[in-house]
Amino acid sequence: MITELVCSAVALVLYLNTLNADFCYDDSRAIKTNQDLLPETPWTNVLYDDFWGTLLTHSGSHKSFRPLCTLSFRLNHALGGLRPWGYHLVNMGLHGAVTGLFTALCRPLLGGGPWSLLVGLLFASHPVHTEAVAGVVGRADVGAALLFLLSLLCYTRHCGLRSAYTASSRDCQTRGCGRLRAWTWLWLLGSLVCAASSMLWKEQGVTVLAVSAAYDLFVFQRLRFRQAVVVLLGKKRNTTVLLSVSVLVSWGVLLLAARLYWMGNKPPNFSNSDNPAADSPHLLTRTLTFLYLPAANAWLLLCPVQLSFDWSMDALPLIKTFADWRNLHTVAFYAGFTLLAWYGLHSSPDSKAKETNGKAHLANRKALTNGHSYHPPDGNHNNHNINSEQGSPKTNGKTTLNGNGFTKTYQCSPRTSLATLPSTENVVVFSLGLLSLPFLPATNLFFYVGFVVAERLLYIPSMGFCLLVAVGTRALYVRLRTRGPRVVLLGLCAGLVLLYGIKTVLRNRDWSNEEMLYKSGISVNPAKAWGNLGNVLKNQGKMAEAERAYRNALYYRGNMADMLYNLGLLLQENHRSSEALHYYKLAIGSRPTLASAYLNTGIILMNQGGLEEAKRTFVTCAEIPDENLKDPHAHKSSVTSCLYNLGKLLHEQGLQEEALSVYREAVQKMPKQFAPQSLYNMMGEAYMRLNRLEEAGHWYRESLRAKPDHIPAHLTYGKLLSIIGQKTEAEGYYRRAIQLDPSKGNCYMHYGQFLLEQSRPAEAAEMAERAADLDSSEFDVVFSAAHMLRQASLNKAAERHYERAAYLRPDYPAALMNLGAILHLNGRLPEAETNYLRALQLKPDDVITQSNLRKLWNIMERQGLRTTQGP
Repeated sequence: MITELVCSAVALVLYLNTLNADFCYDDSRAIKTNQDLLPETPWTNVLYDDFWGTLLTHSGSHKSFRPLCTLSFRLNHALGGLRPWGYHLVNMGLHGAVTGLFTALCRPLLGGGPWSLLVGLLFASHPVHTEAVAGVVGRADVGAALLFLLSLLCYTRHCGLRSAYTASSRDCQTRGCGRLRAWTWLWLLGSLVCAASSMLWKEQGVTVLAVSAAYDLFVFQRLRFRQAVVVLLGKKRNTTVLLSVSVLVSWGVLLLAARLYWMGNKPPNFSNSDNPAADSPHLLTRTLTFLYLPAANAWLLLCPVQLSFDWSMDALPLIKTFADWRNLHTVAFYAGFTLLAWYGLHSSPDSKAKETNGKAHLANRKALTNGHSYHPPDGNHNNHNINSEQGSPKTNGKTTLNGNGFTKTYQCSPRTSLATLPSTENVVVFSLGLLSLPFLPATNLFFYVGFVVAERLLYIPSMGFCLLVAVGTRALYVRLRTRGPRVVLLGLCAGLVLLYGIKTVLRNRDWSNEEMLYKSGISVNPAKAWGNLGNVLKNQGKMAEAERAYRNALYYRGNMADMLYNLGLLLQENHRSSEALHYYKLAIGSRPTLASAYLNTGIILMNQGGLEEAKRTFVTCAEIPDENLKDPHAHKSSVTSCLYNLGKLLHEQGLQEEALSVYREAVQKMPKQFAPQSLYNMMGEAYMRLNRLEEAGHWYRESLRAKPDHIPAHLTYGKLLSIIGQKTEAEGYYRRAIQLDPSKGNCYMHYGQFLLEQSRPAEAAEMAERAADLDSSEFDVVFSAAHMLRQASLNKAAERHYERAAYLRPDYPAALMNLGAILHLNGRLPEAETNYLRALQLKPDDVITQSNLRKLWNIMERQGLRTTQGP
């Protein structure tokens, strides 16, 4: 127990600096924008949505069904909102628990002593775990590992009790044997429940059933390959073992079938950038690359020097020919793996009969292994002996053959059962199984996966790696025999743990925030790293640096639609609309389903006056289906926004019925997370234009219900109430709008117009002055303020604001005409003439301006300021 606690403590200490880390990379999509974490979302949604909040049966779903992990995120959200430290604390605690359980699992395999400590410290400090522990979404792997180990430990207990029951069923009393049998199958049930829970935490967890079977056959039963085949085929009488393994297989098949059915009986779809080899049309390329990927993952376990948050795209270039030198890595990996498997599965038990954790001795009724006494995992240290595979000394219990020719000693009580420690070969086989079986789903052997290398996916397989290193070190330690080399070997082990620990702490710093994380990945995946770094820099307001980062990303991979779109968005926000439009069109060319690019393209075209092209763009966007899209929620939001802008364009053109039809379509298509208040308010505006006041009022109220502090809805609903004669209620909404944002000039302007209609010119003028002062750069506000001041007979103030409006829009005829009119009224006739003439240059056929100019010339002639009247 002390060893387990020490290893867990080390695991926690190494990750203490992650408590101050922010959300990184995939955390935003899984947590910040995942609607399934919100309290208003029914918790049962996690049973139908994938890990990212998309409906499992949707064609674009990731198909990652992890409801238990999502529920843990939801609990975190309920307790601490979006404060990252709480999420990191849970990840740390899970990692510490996994480390302790793994160390406990390895103790009976390695015989305790320094070897269980070594394997626990290797696992606690391995740098490849950083992504799983420091990245919040890595909780899927850590939590699944915890349940994986619980399932495996339950099964090891089942094996011990099963053997004890088999040996003692004839000699024990019926009641005692019945209790023993019940406990035997209860532990198996616990193993099955934990296995299912592990799968519901992350899909990889179901592989614990295969690992448990490997433990039963090759560790507990100590079978070699041929013996295992004989037992599984039922040719040798060992019904209890066959029954247990059959239950594991049946449960695994049932879980996988249920899993496939629940996700719609369809595999997920991934982009070619996620797994380029899967998209290659050449069989040789796919074969060589897929064979190489396990070797690349094994190298990360062996030498985790270069780590990255993302290995997609061209991080690992495809292997297209036999001449690629990386094929040597592939050959070396599979040769080494095959040799180890052969050593474990085919070695003769007689050739290693004396070796169990080194040399086994009997002294003072205690089994000594390298000088350390061994006790069974249940903690019972009384009245037991160890039988080697060669003989069967006298014991205090019952001696029986286990059905495979090997001798075991049992007591009637399950607390006193004990078998010999597994040999090095046994542990090697189990280590290889623990390393390879959980990794099998990631090999593209059964179906294509959406990644090339995923470091957090190595969290469970790394247990097999650490156990393999420990058992190999133990075997070498035994062979060295002399003190000096043994000390050196132990020193090297300590050095390895220390190096791993230092690397882990340093790697944790990379995961402390997104900027450091993406910078650390530039050397491995420059396209993805530069692109994500550009997003971070843009959010920090470093626009020039962000633009350089986006362009660097496109230098490495020029067809990335997301990066083209992000660069266009940055340029648009910096008022470089023409350049932005170019990049939006490139993004659409690269990915014709990118709805957000259509949206911003249409907005720019609309602002530039290309109304018909903007309409076509919005319509095209609205017709894009959401099939096979990675994030259908974001797509639907962009489509809804396109429809909103299309309806607004039609509304401004006076086509109210067409606008309403588009708005209704937007309401039907909008996703749950879309904020509908602006859409509802515009529907109310369209009904107002059609004089359908009751329906207009309904949509204004819907807008306020969706967002009670939505200012535009307060203003428009106030206008409606004023029209239908509810003046007091209308004024309340205007005042409420001002209270919501006292710095918004538009609110004062609308309130001023209301006051003017109520024959309260002095108050209206005051509101107009406030509006113009607050929004002095907004033409509409300044122009309306000038109108109100003129109607309030405050001509000097009106003149000042008309001049400001003409300055803001010098090419707008109405502004120049009204400025001329107020100058005309204020007696500044030459200046009035100048502005009338400028207005007529822009709009020669304007009747009002022509009439005012003729009146002005008449006055000027009478005053001698003009001798002849122009045309």
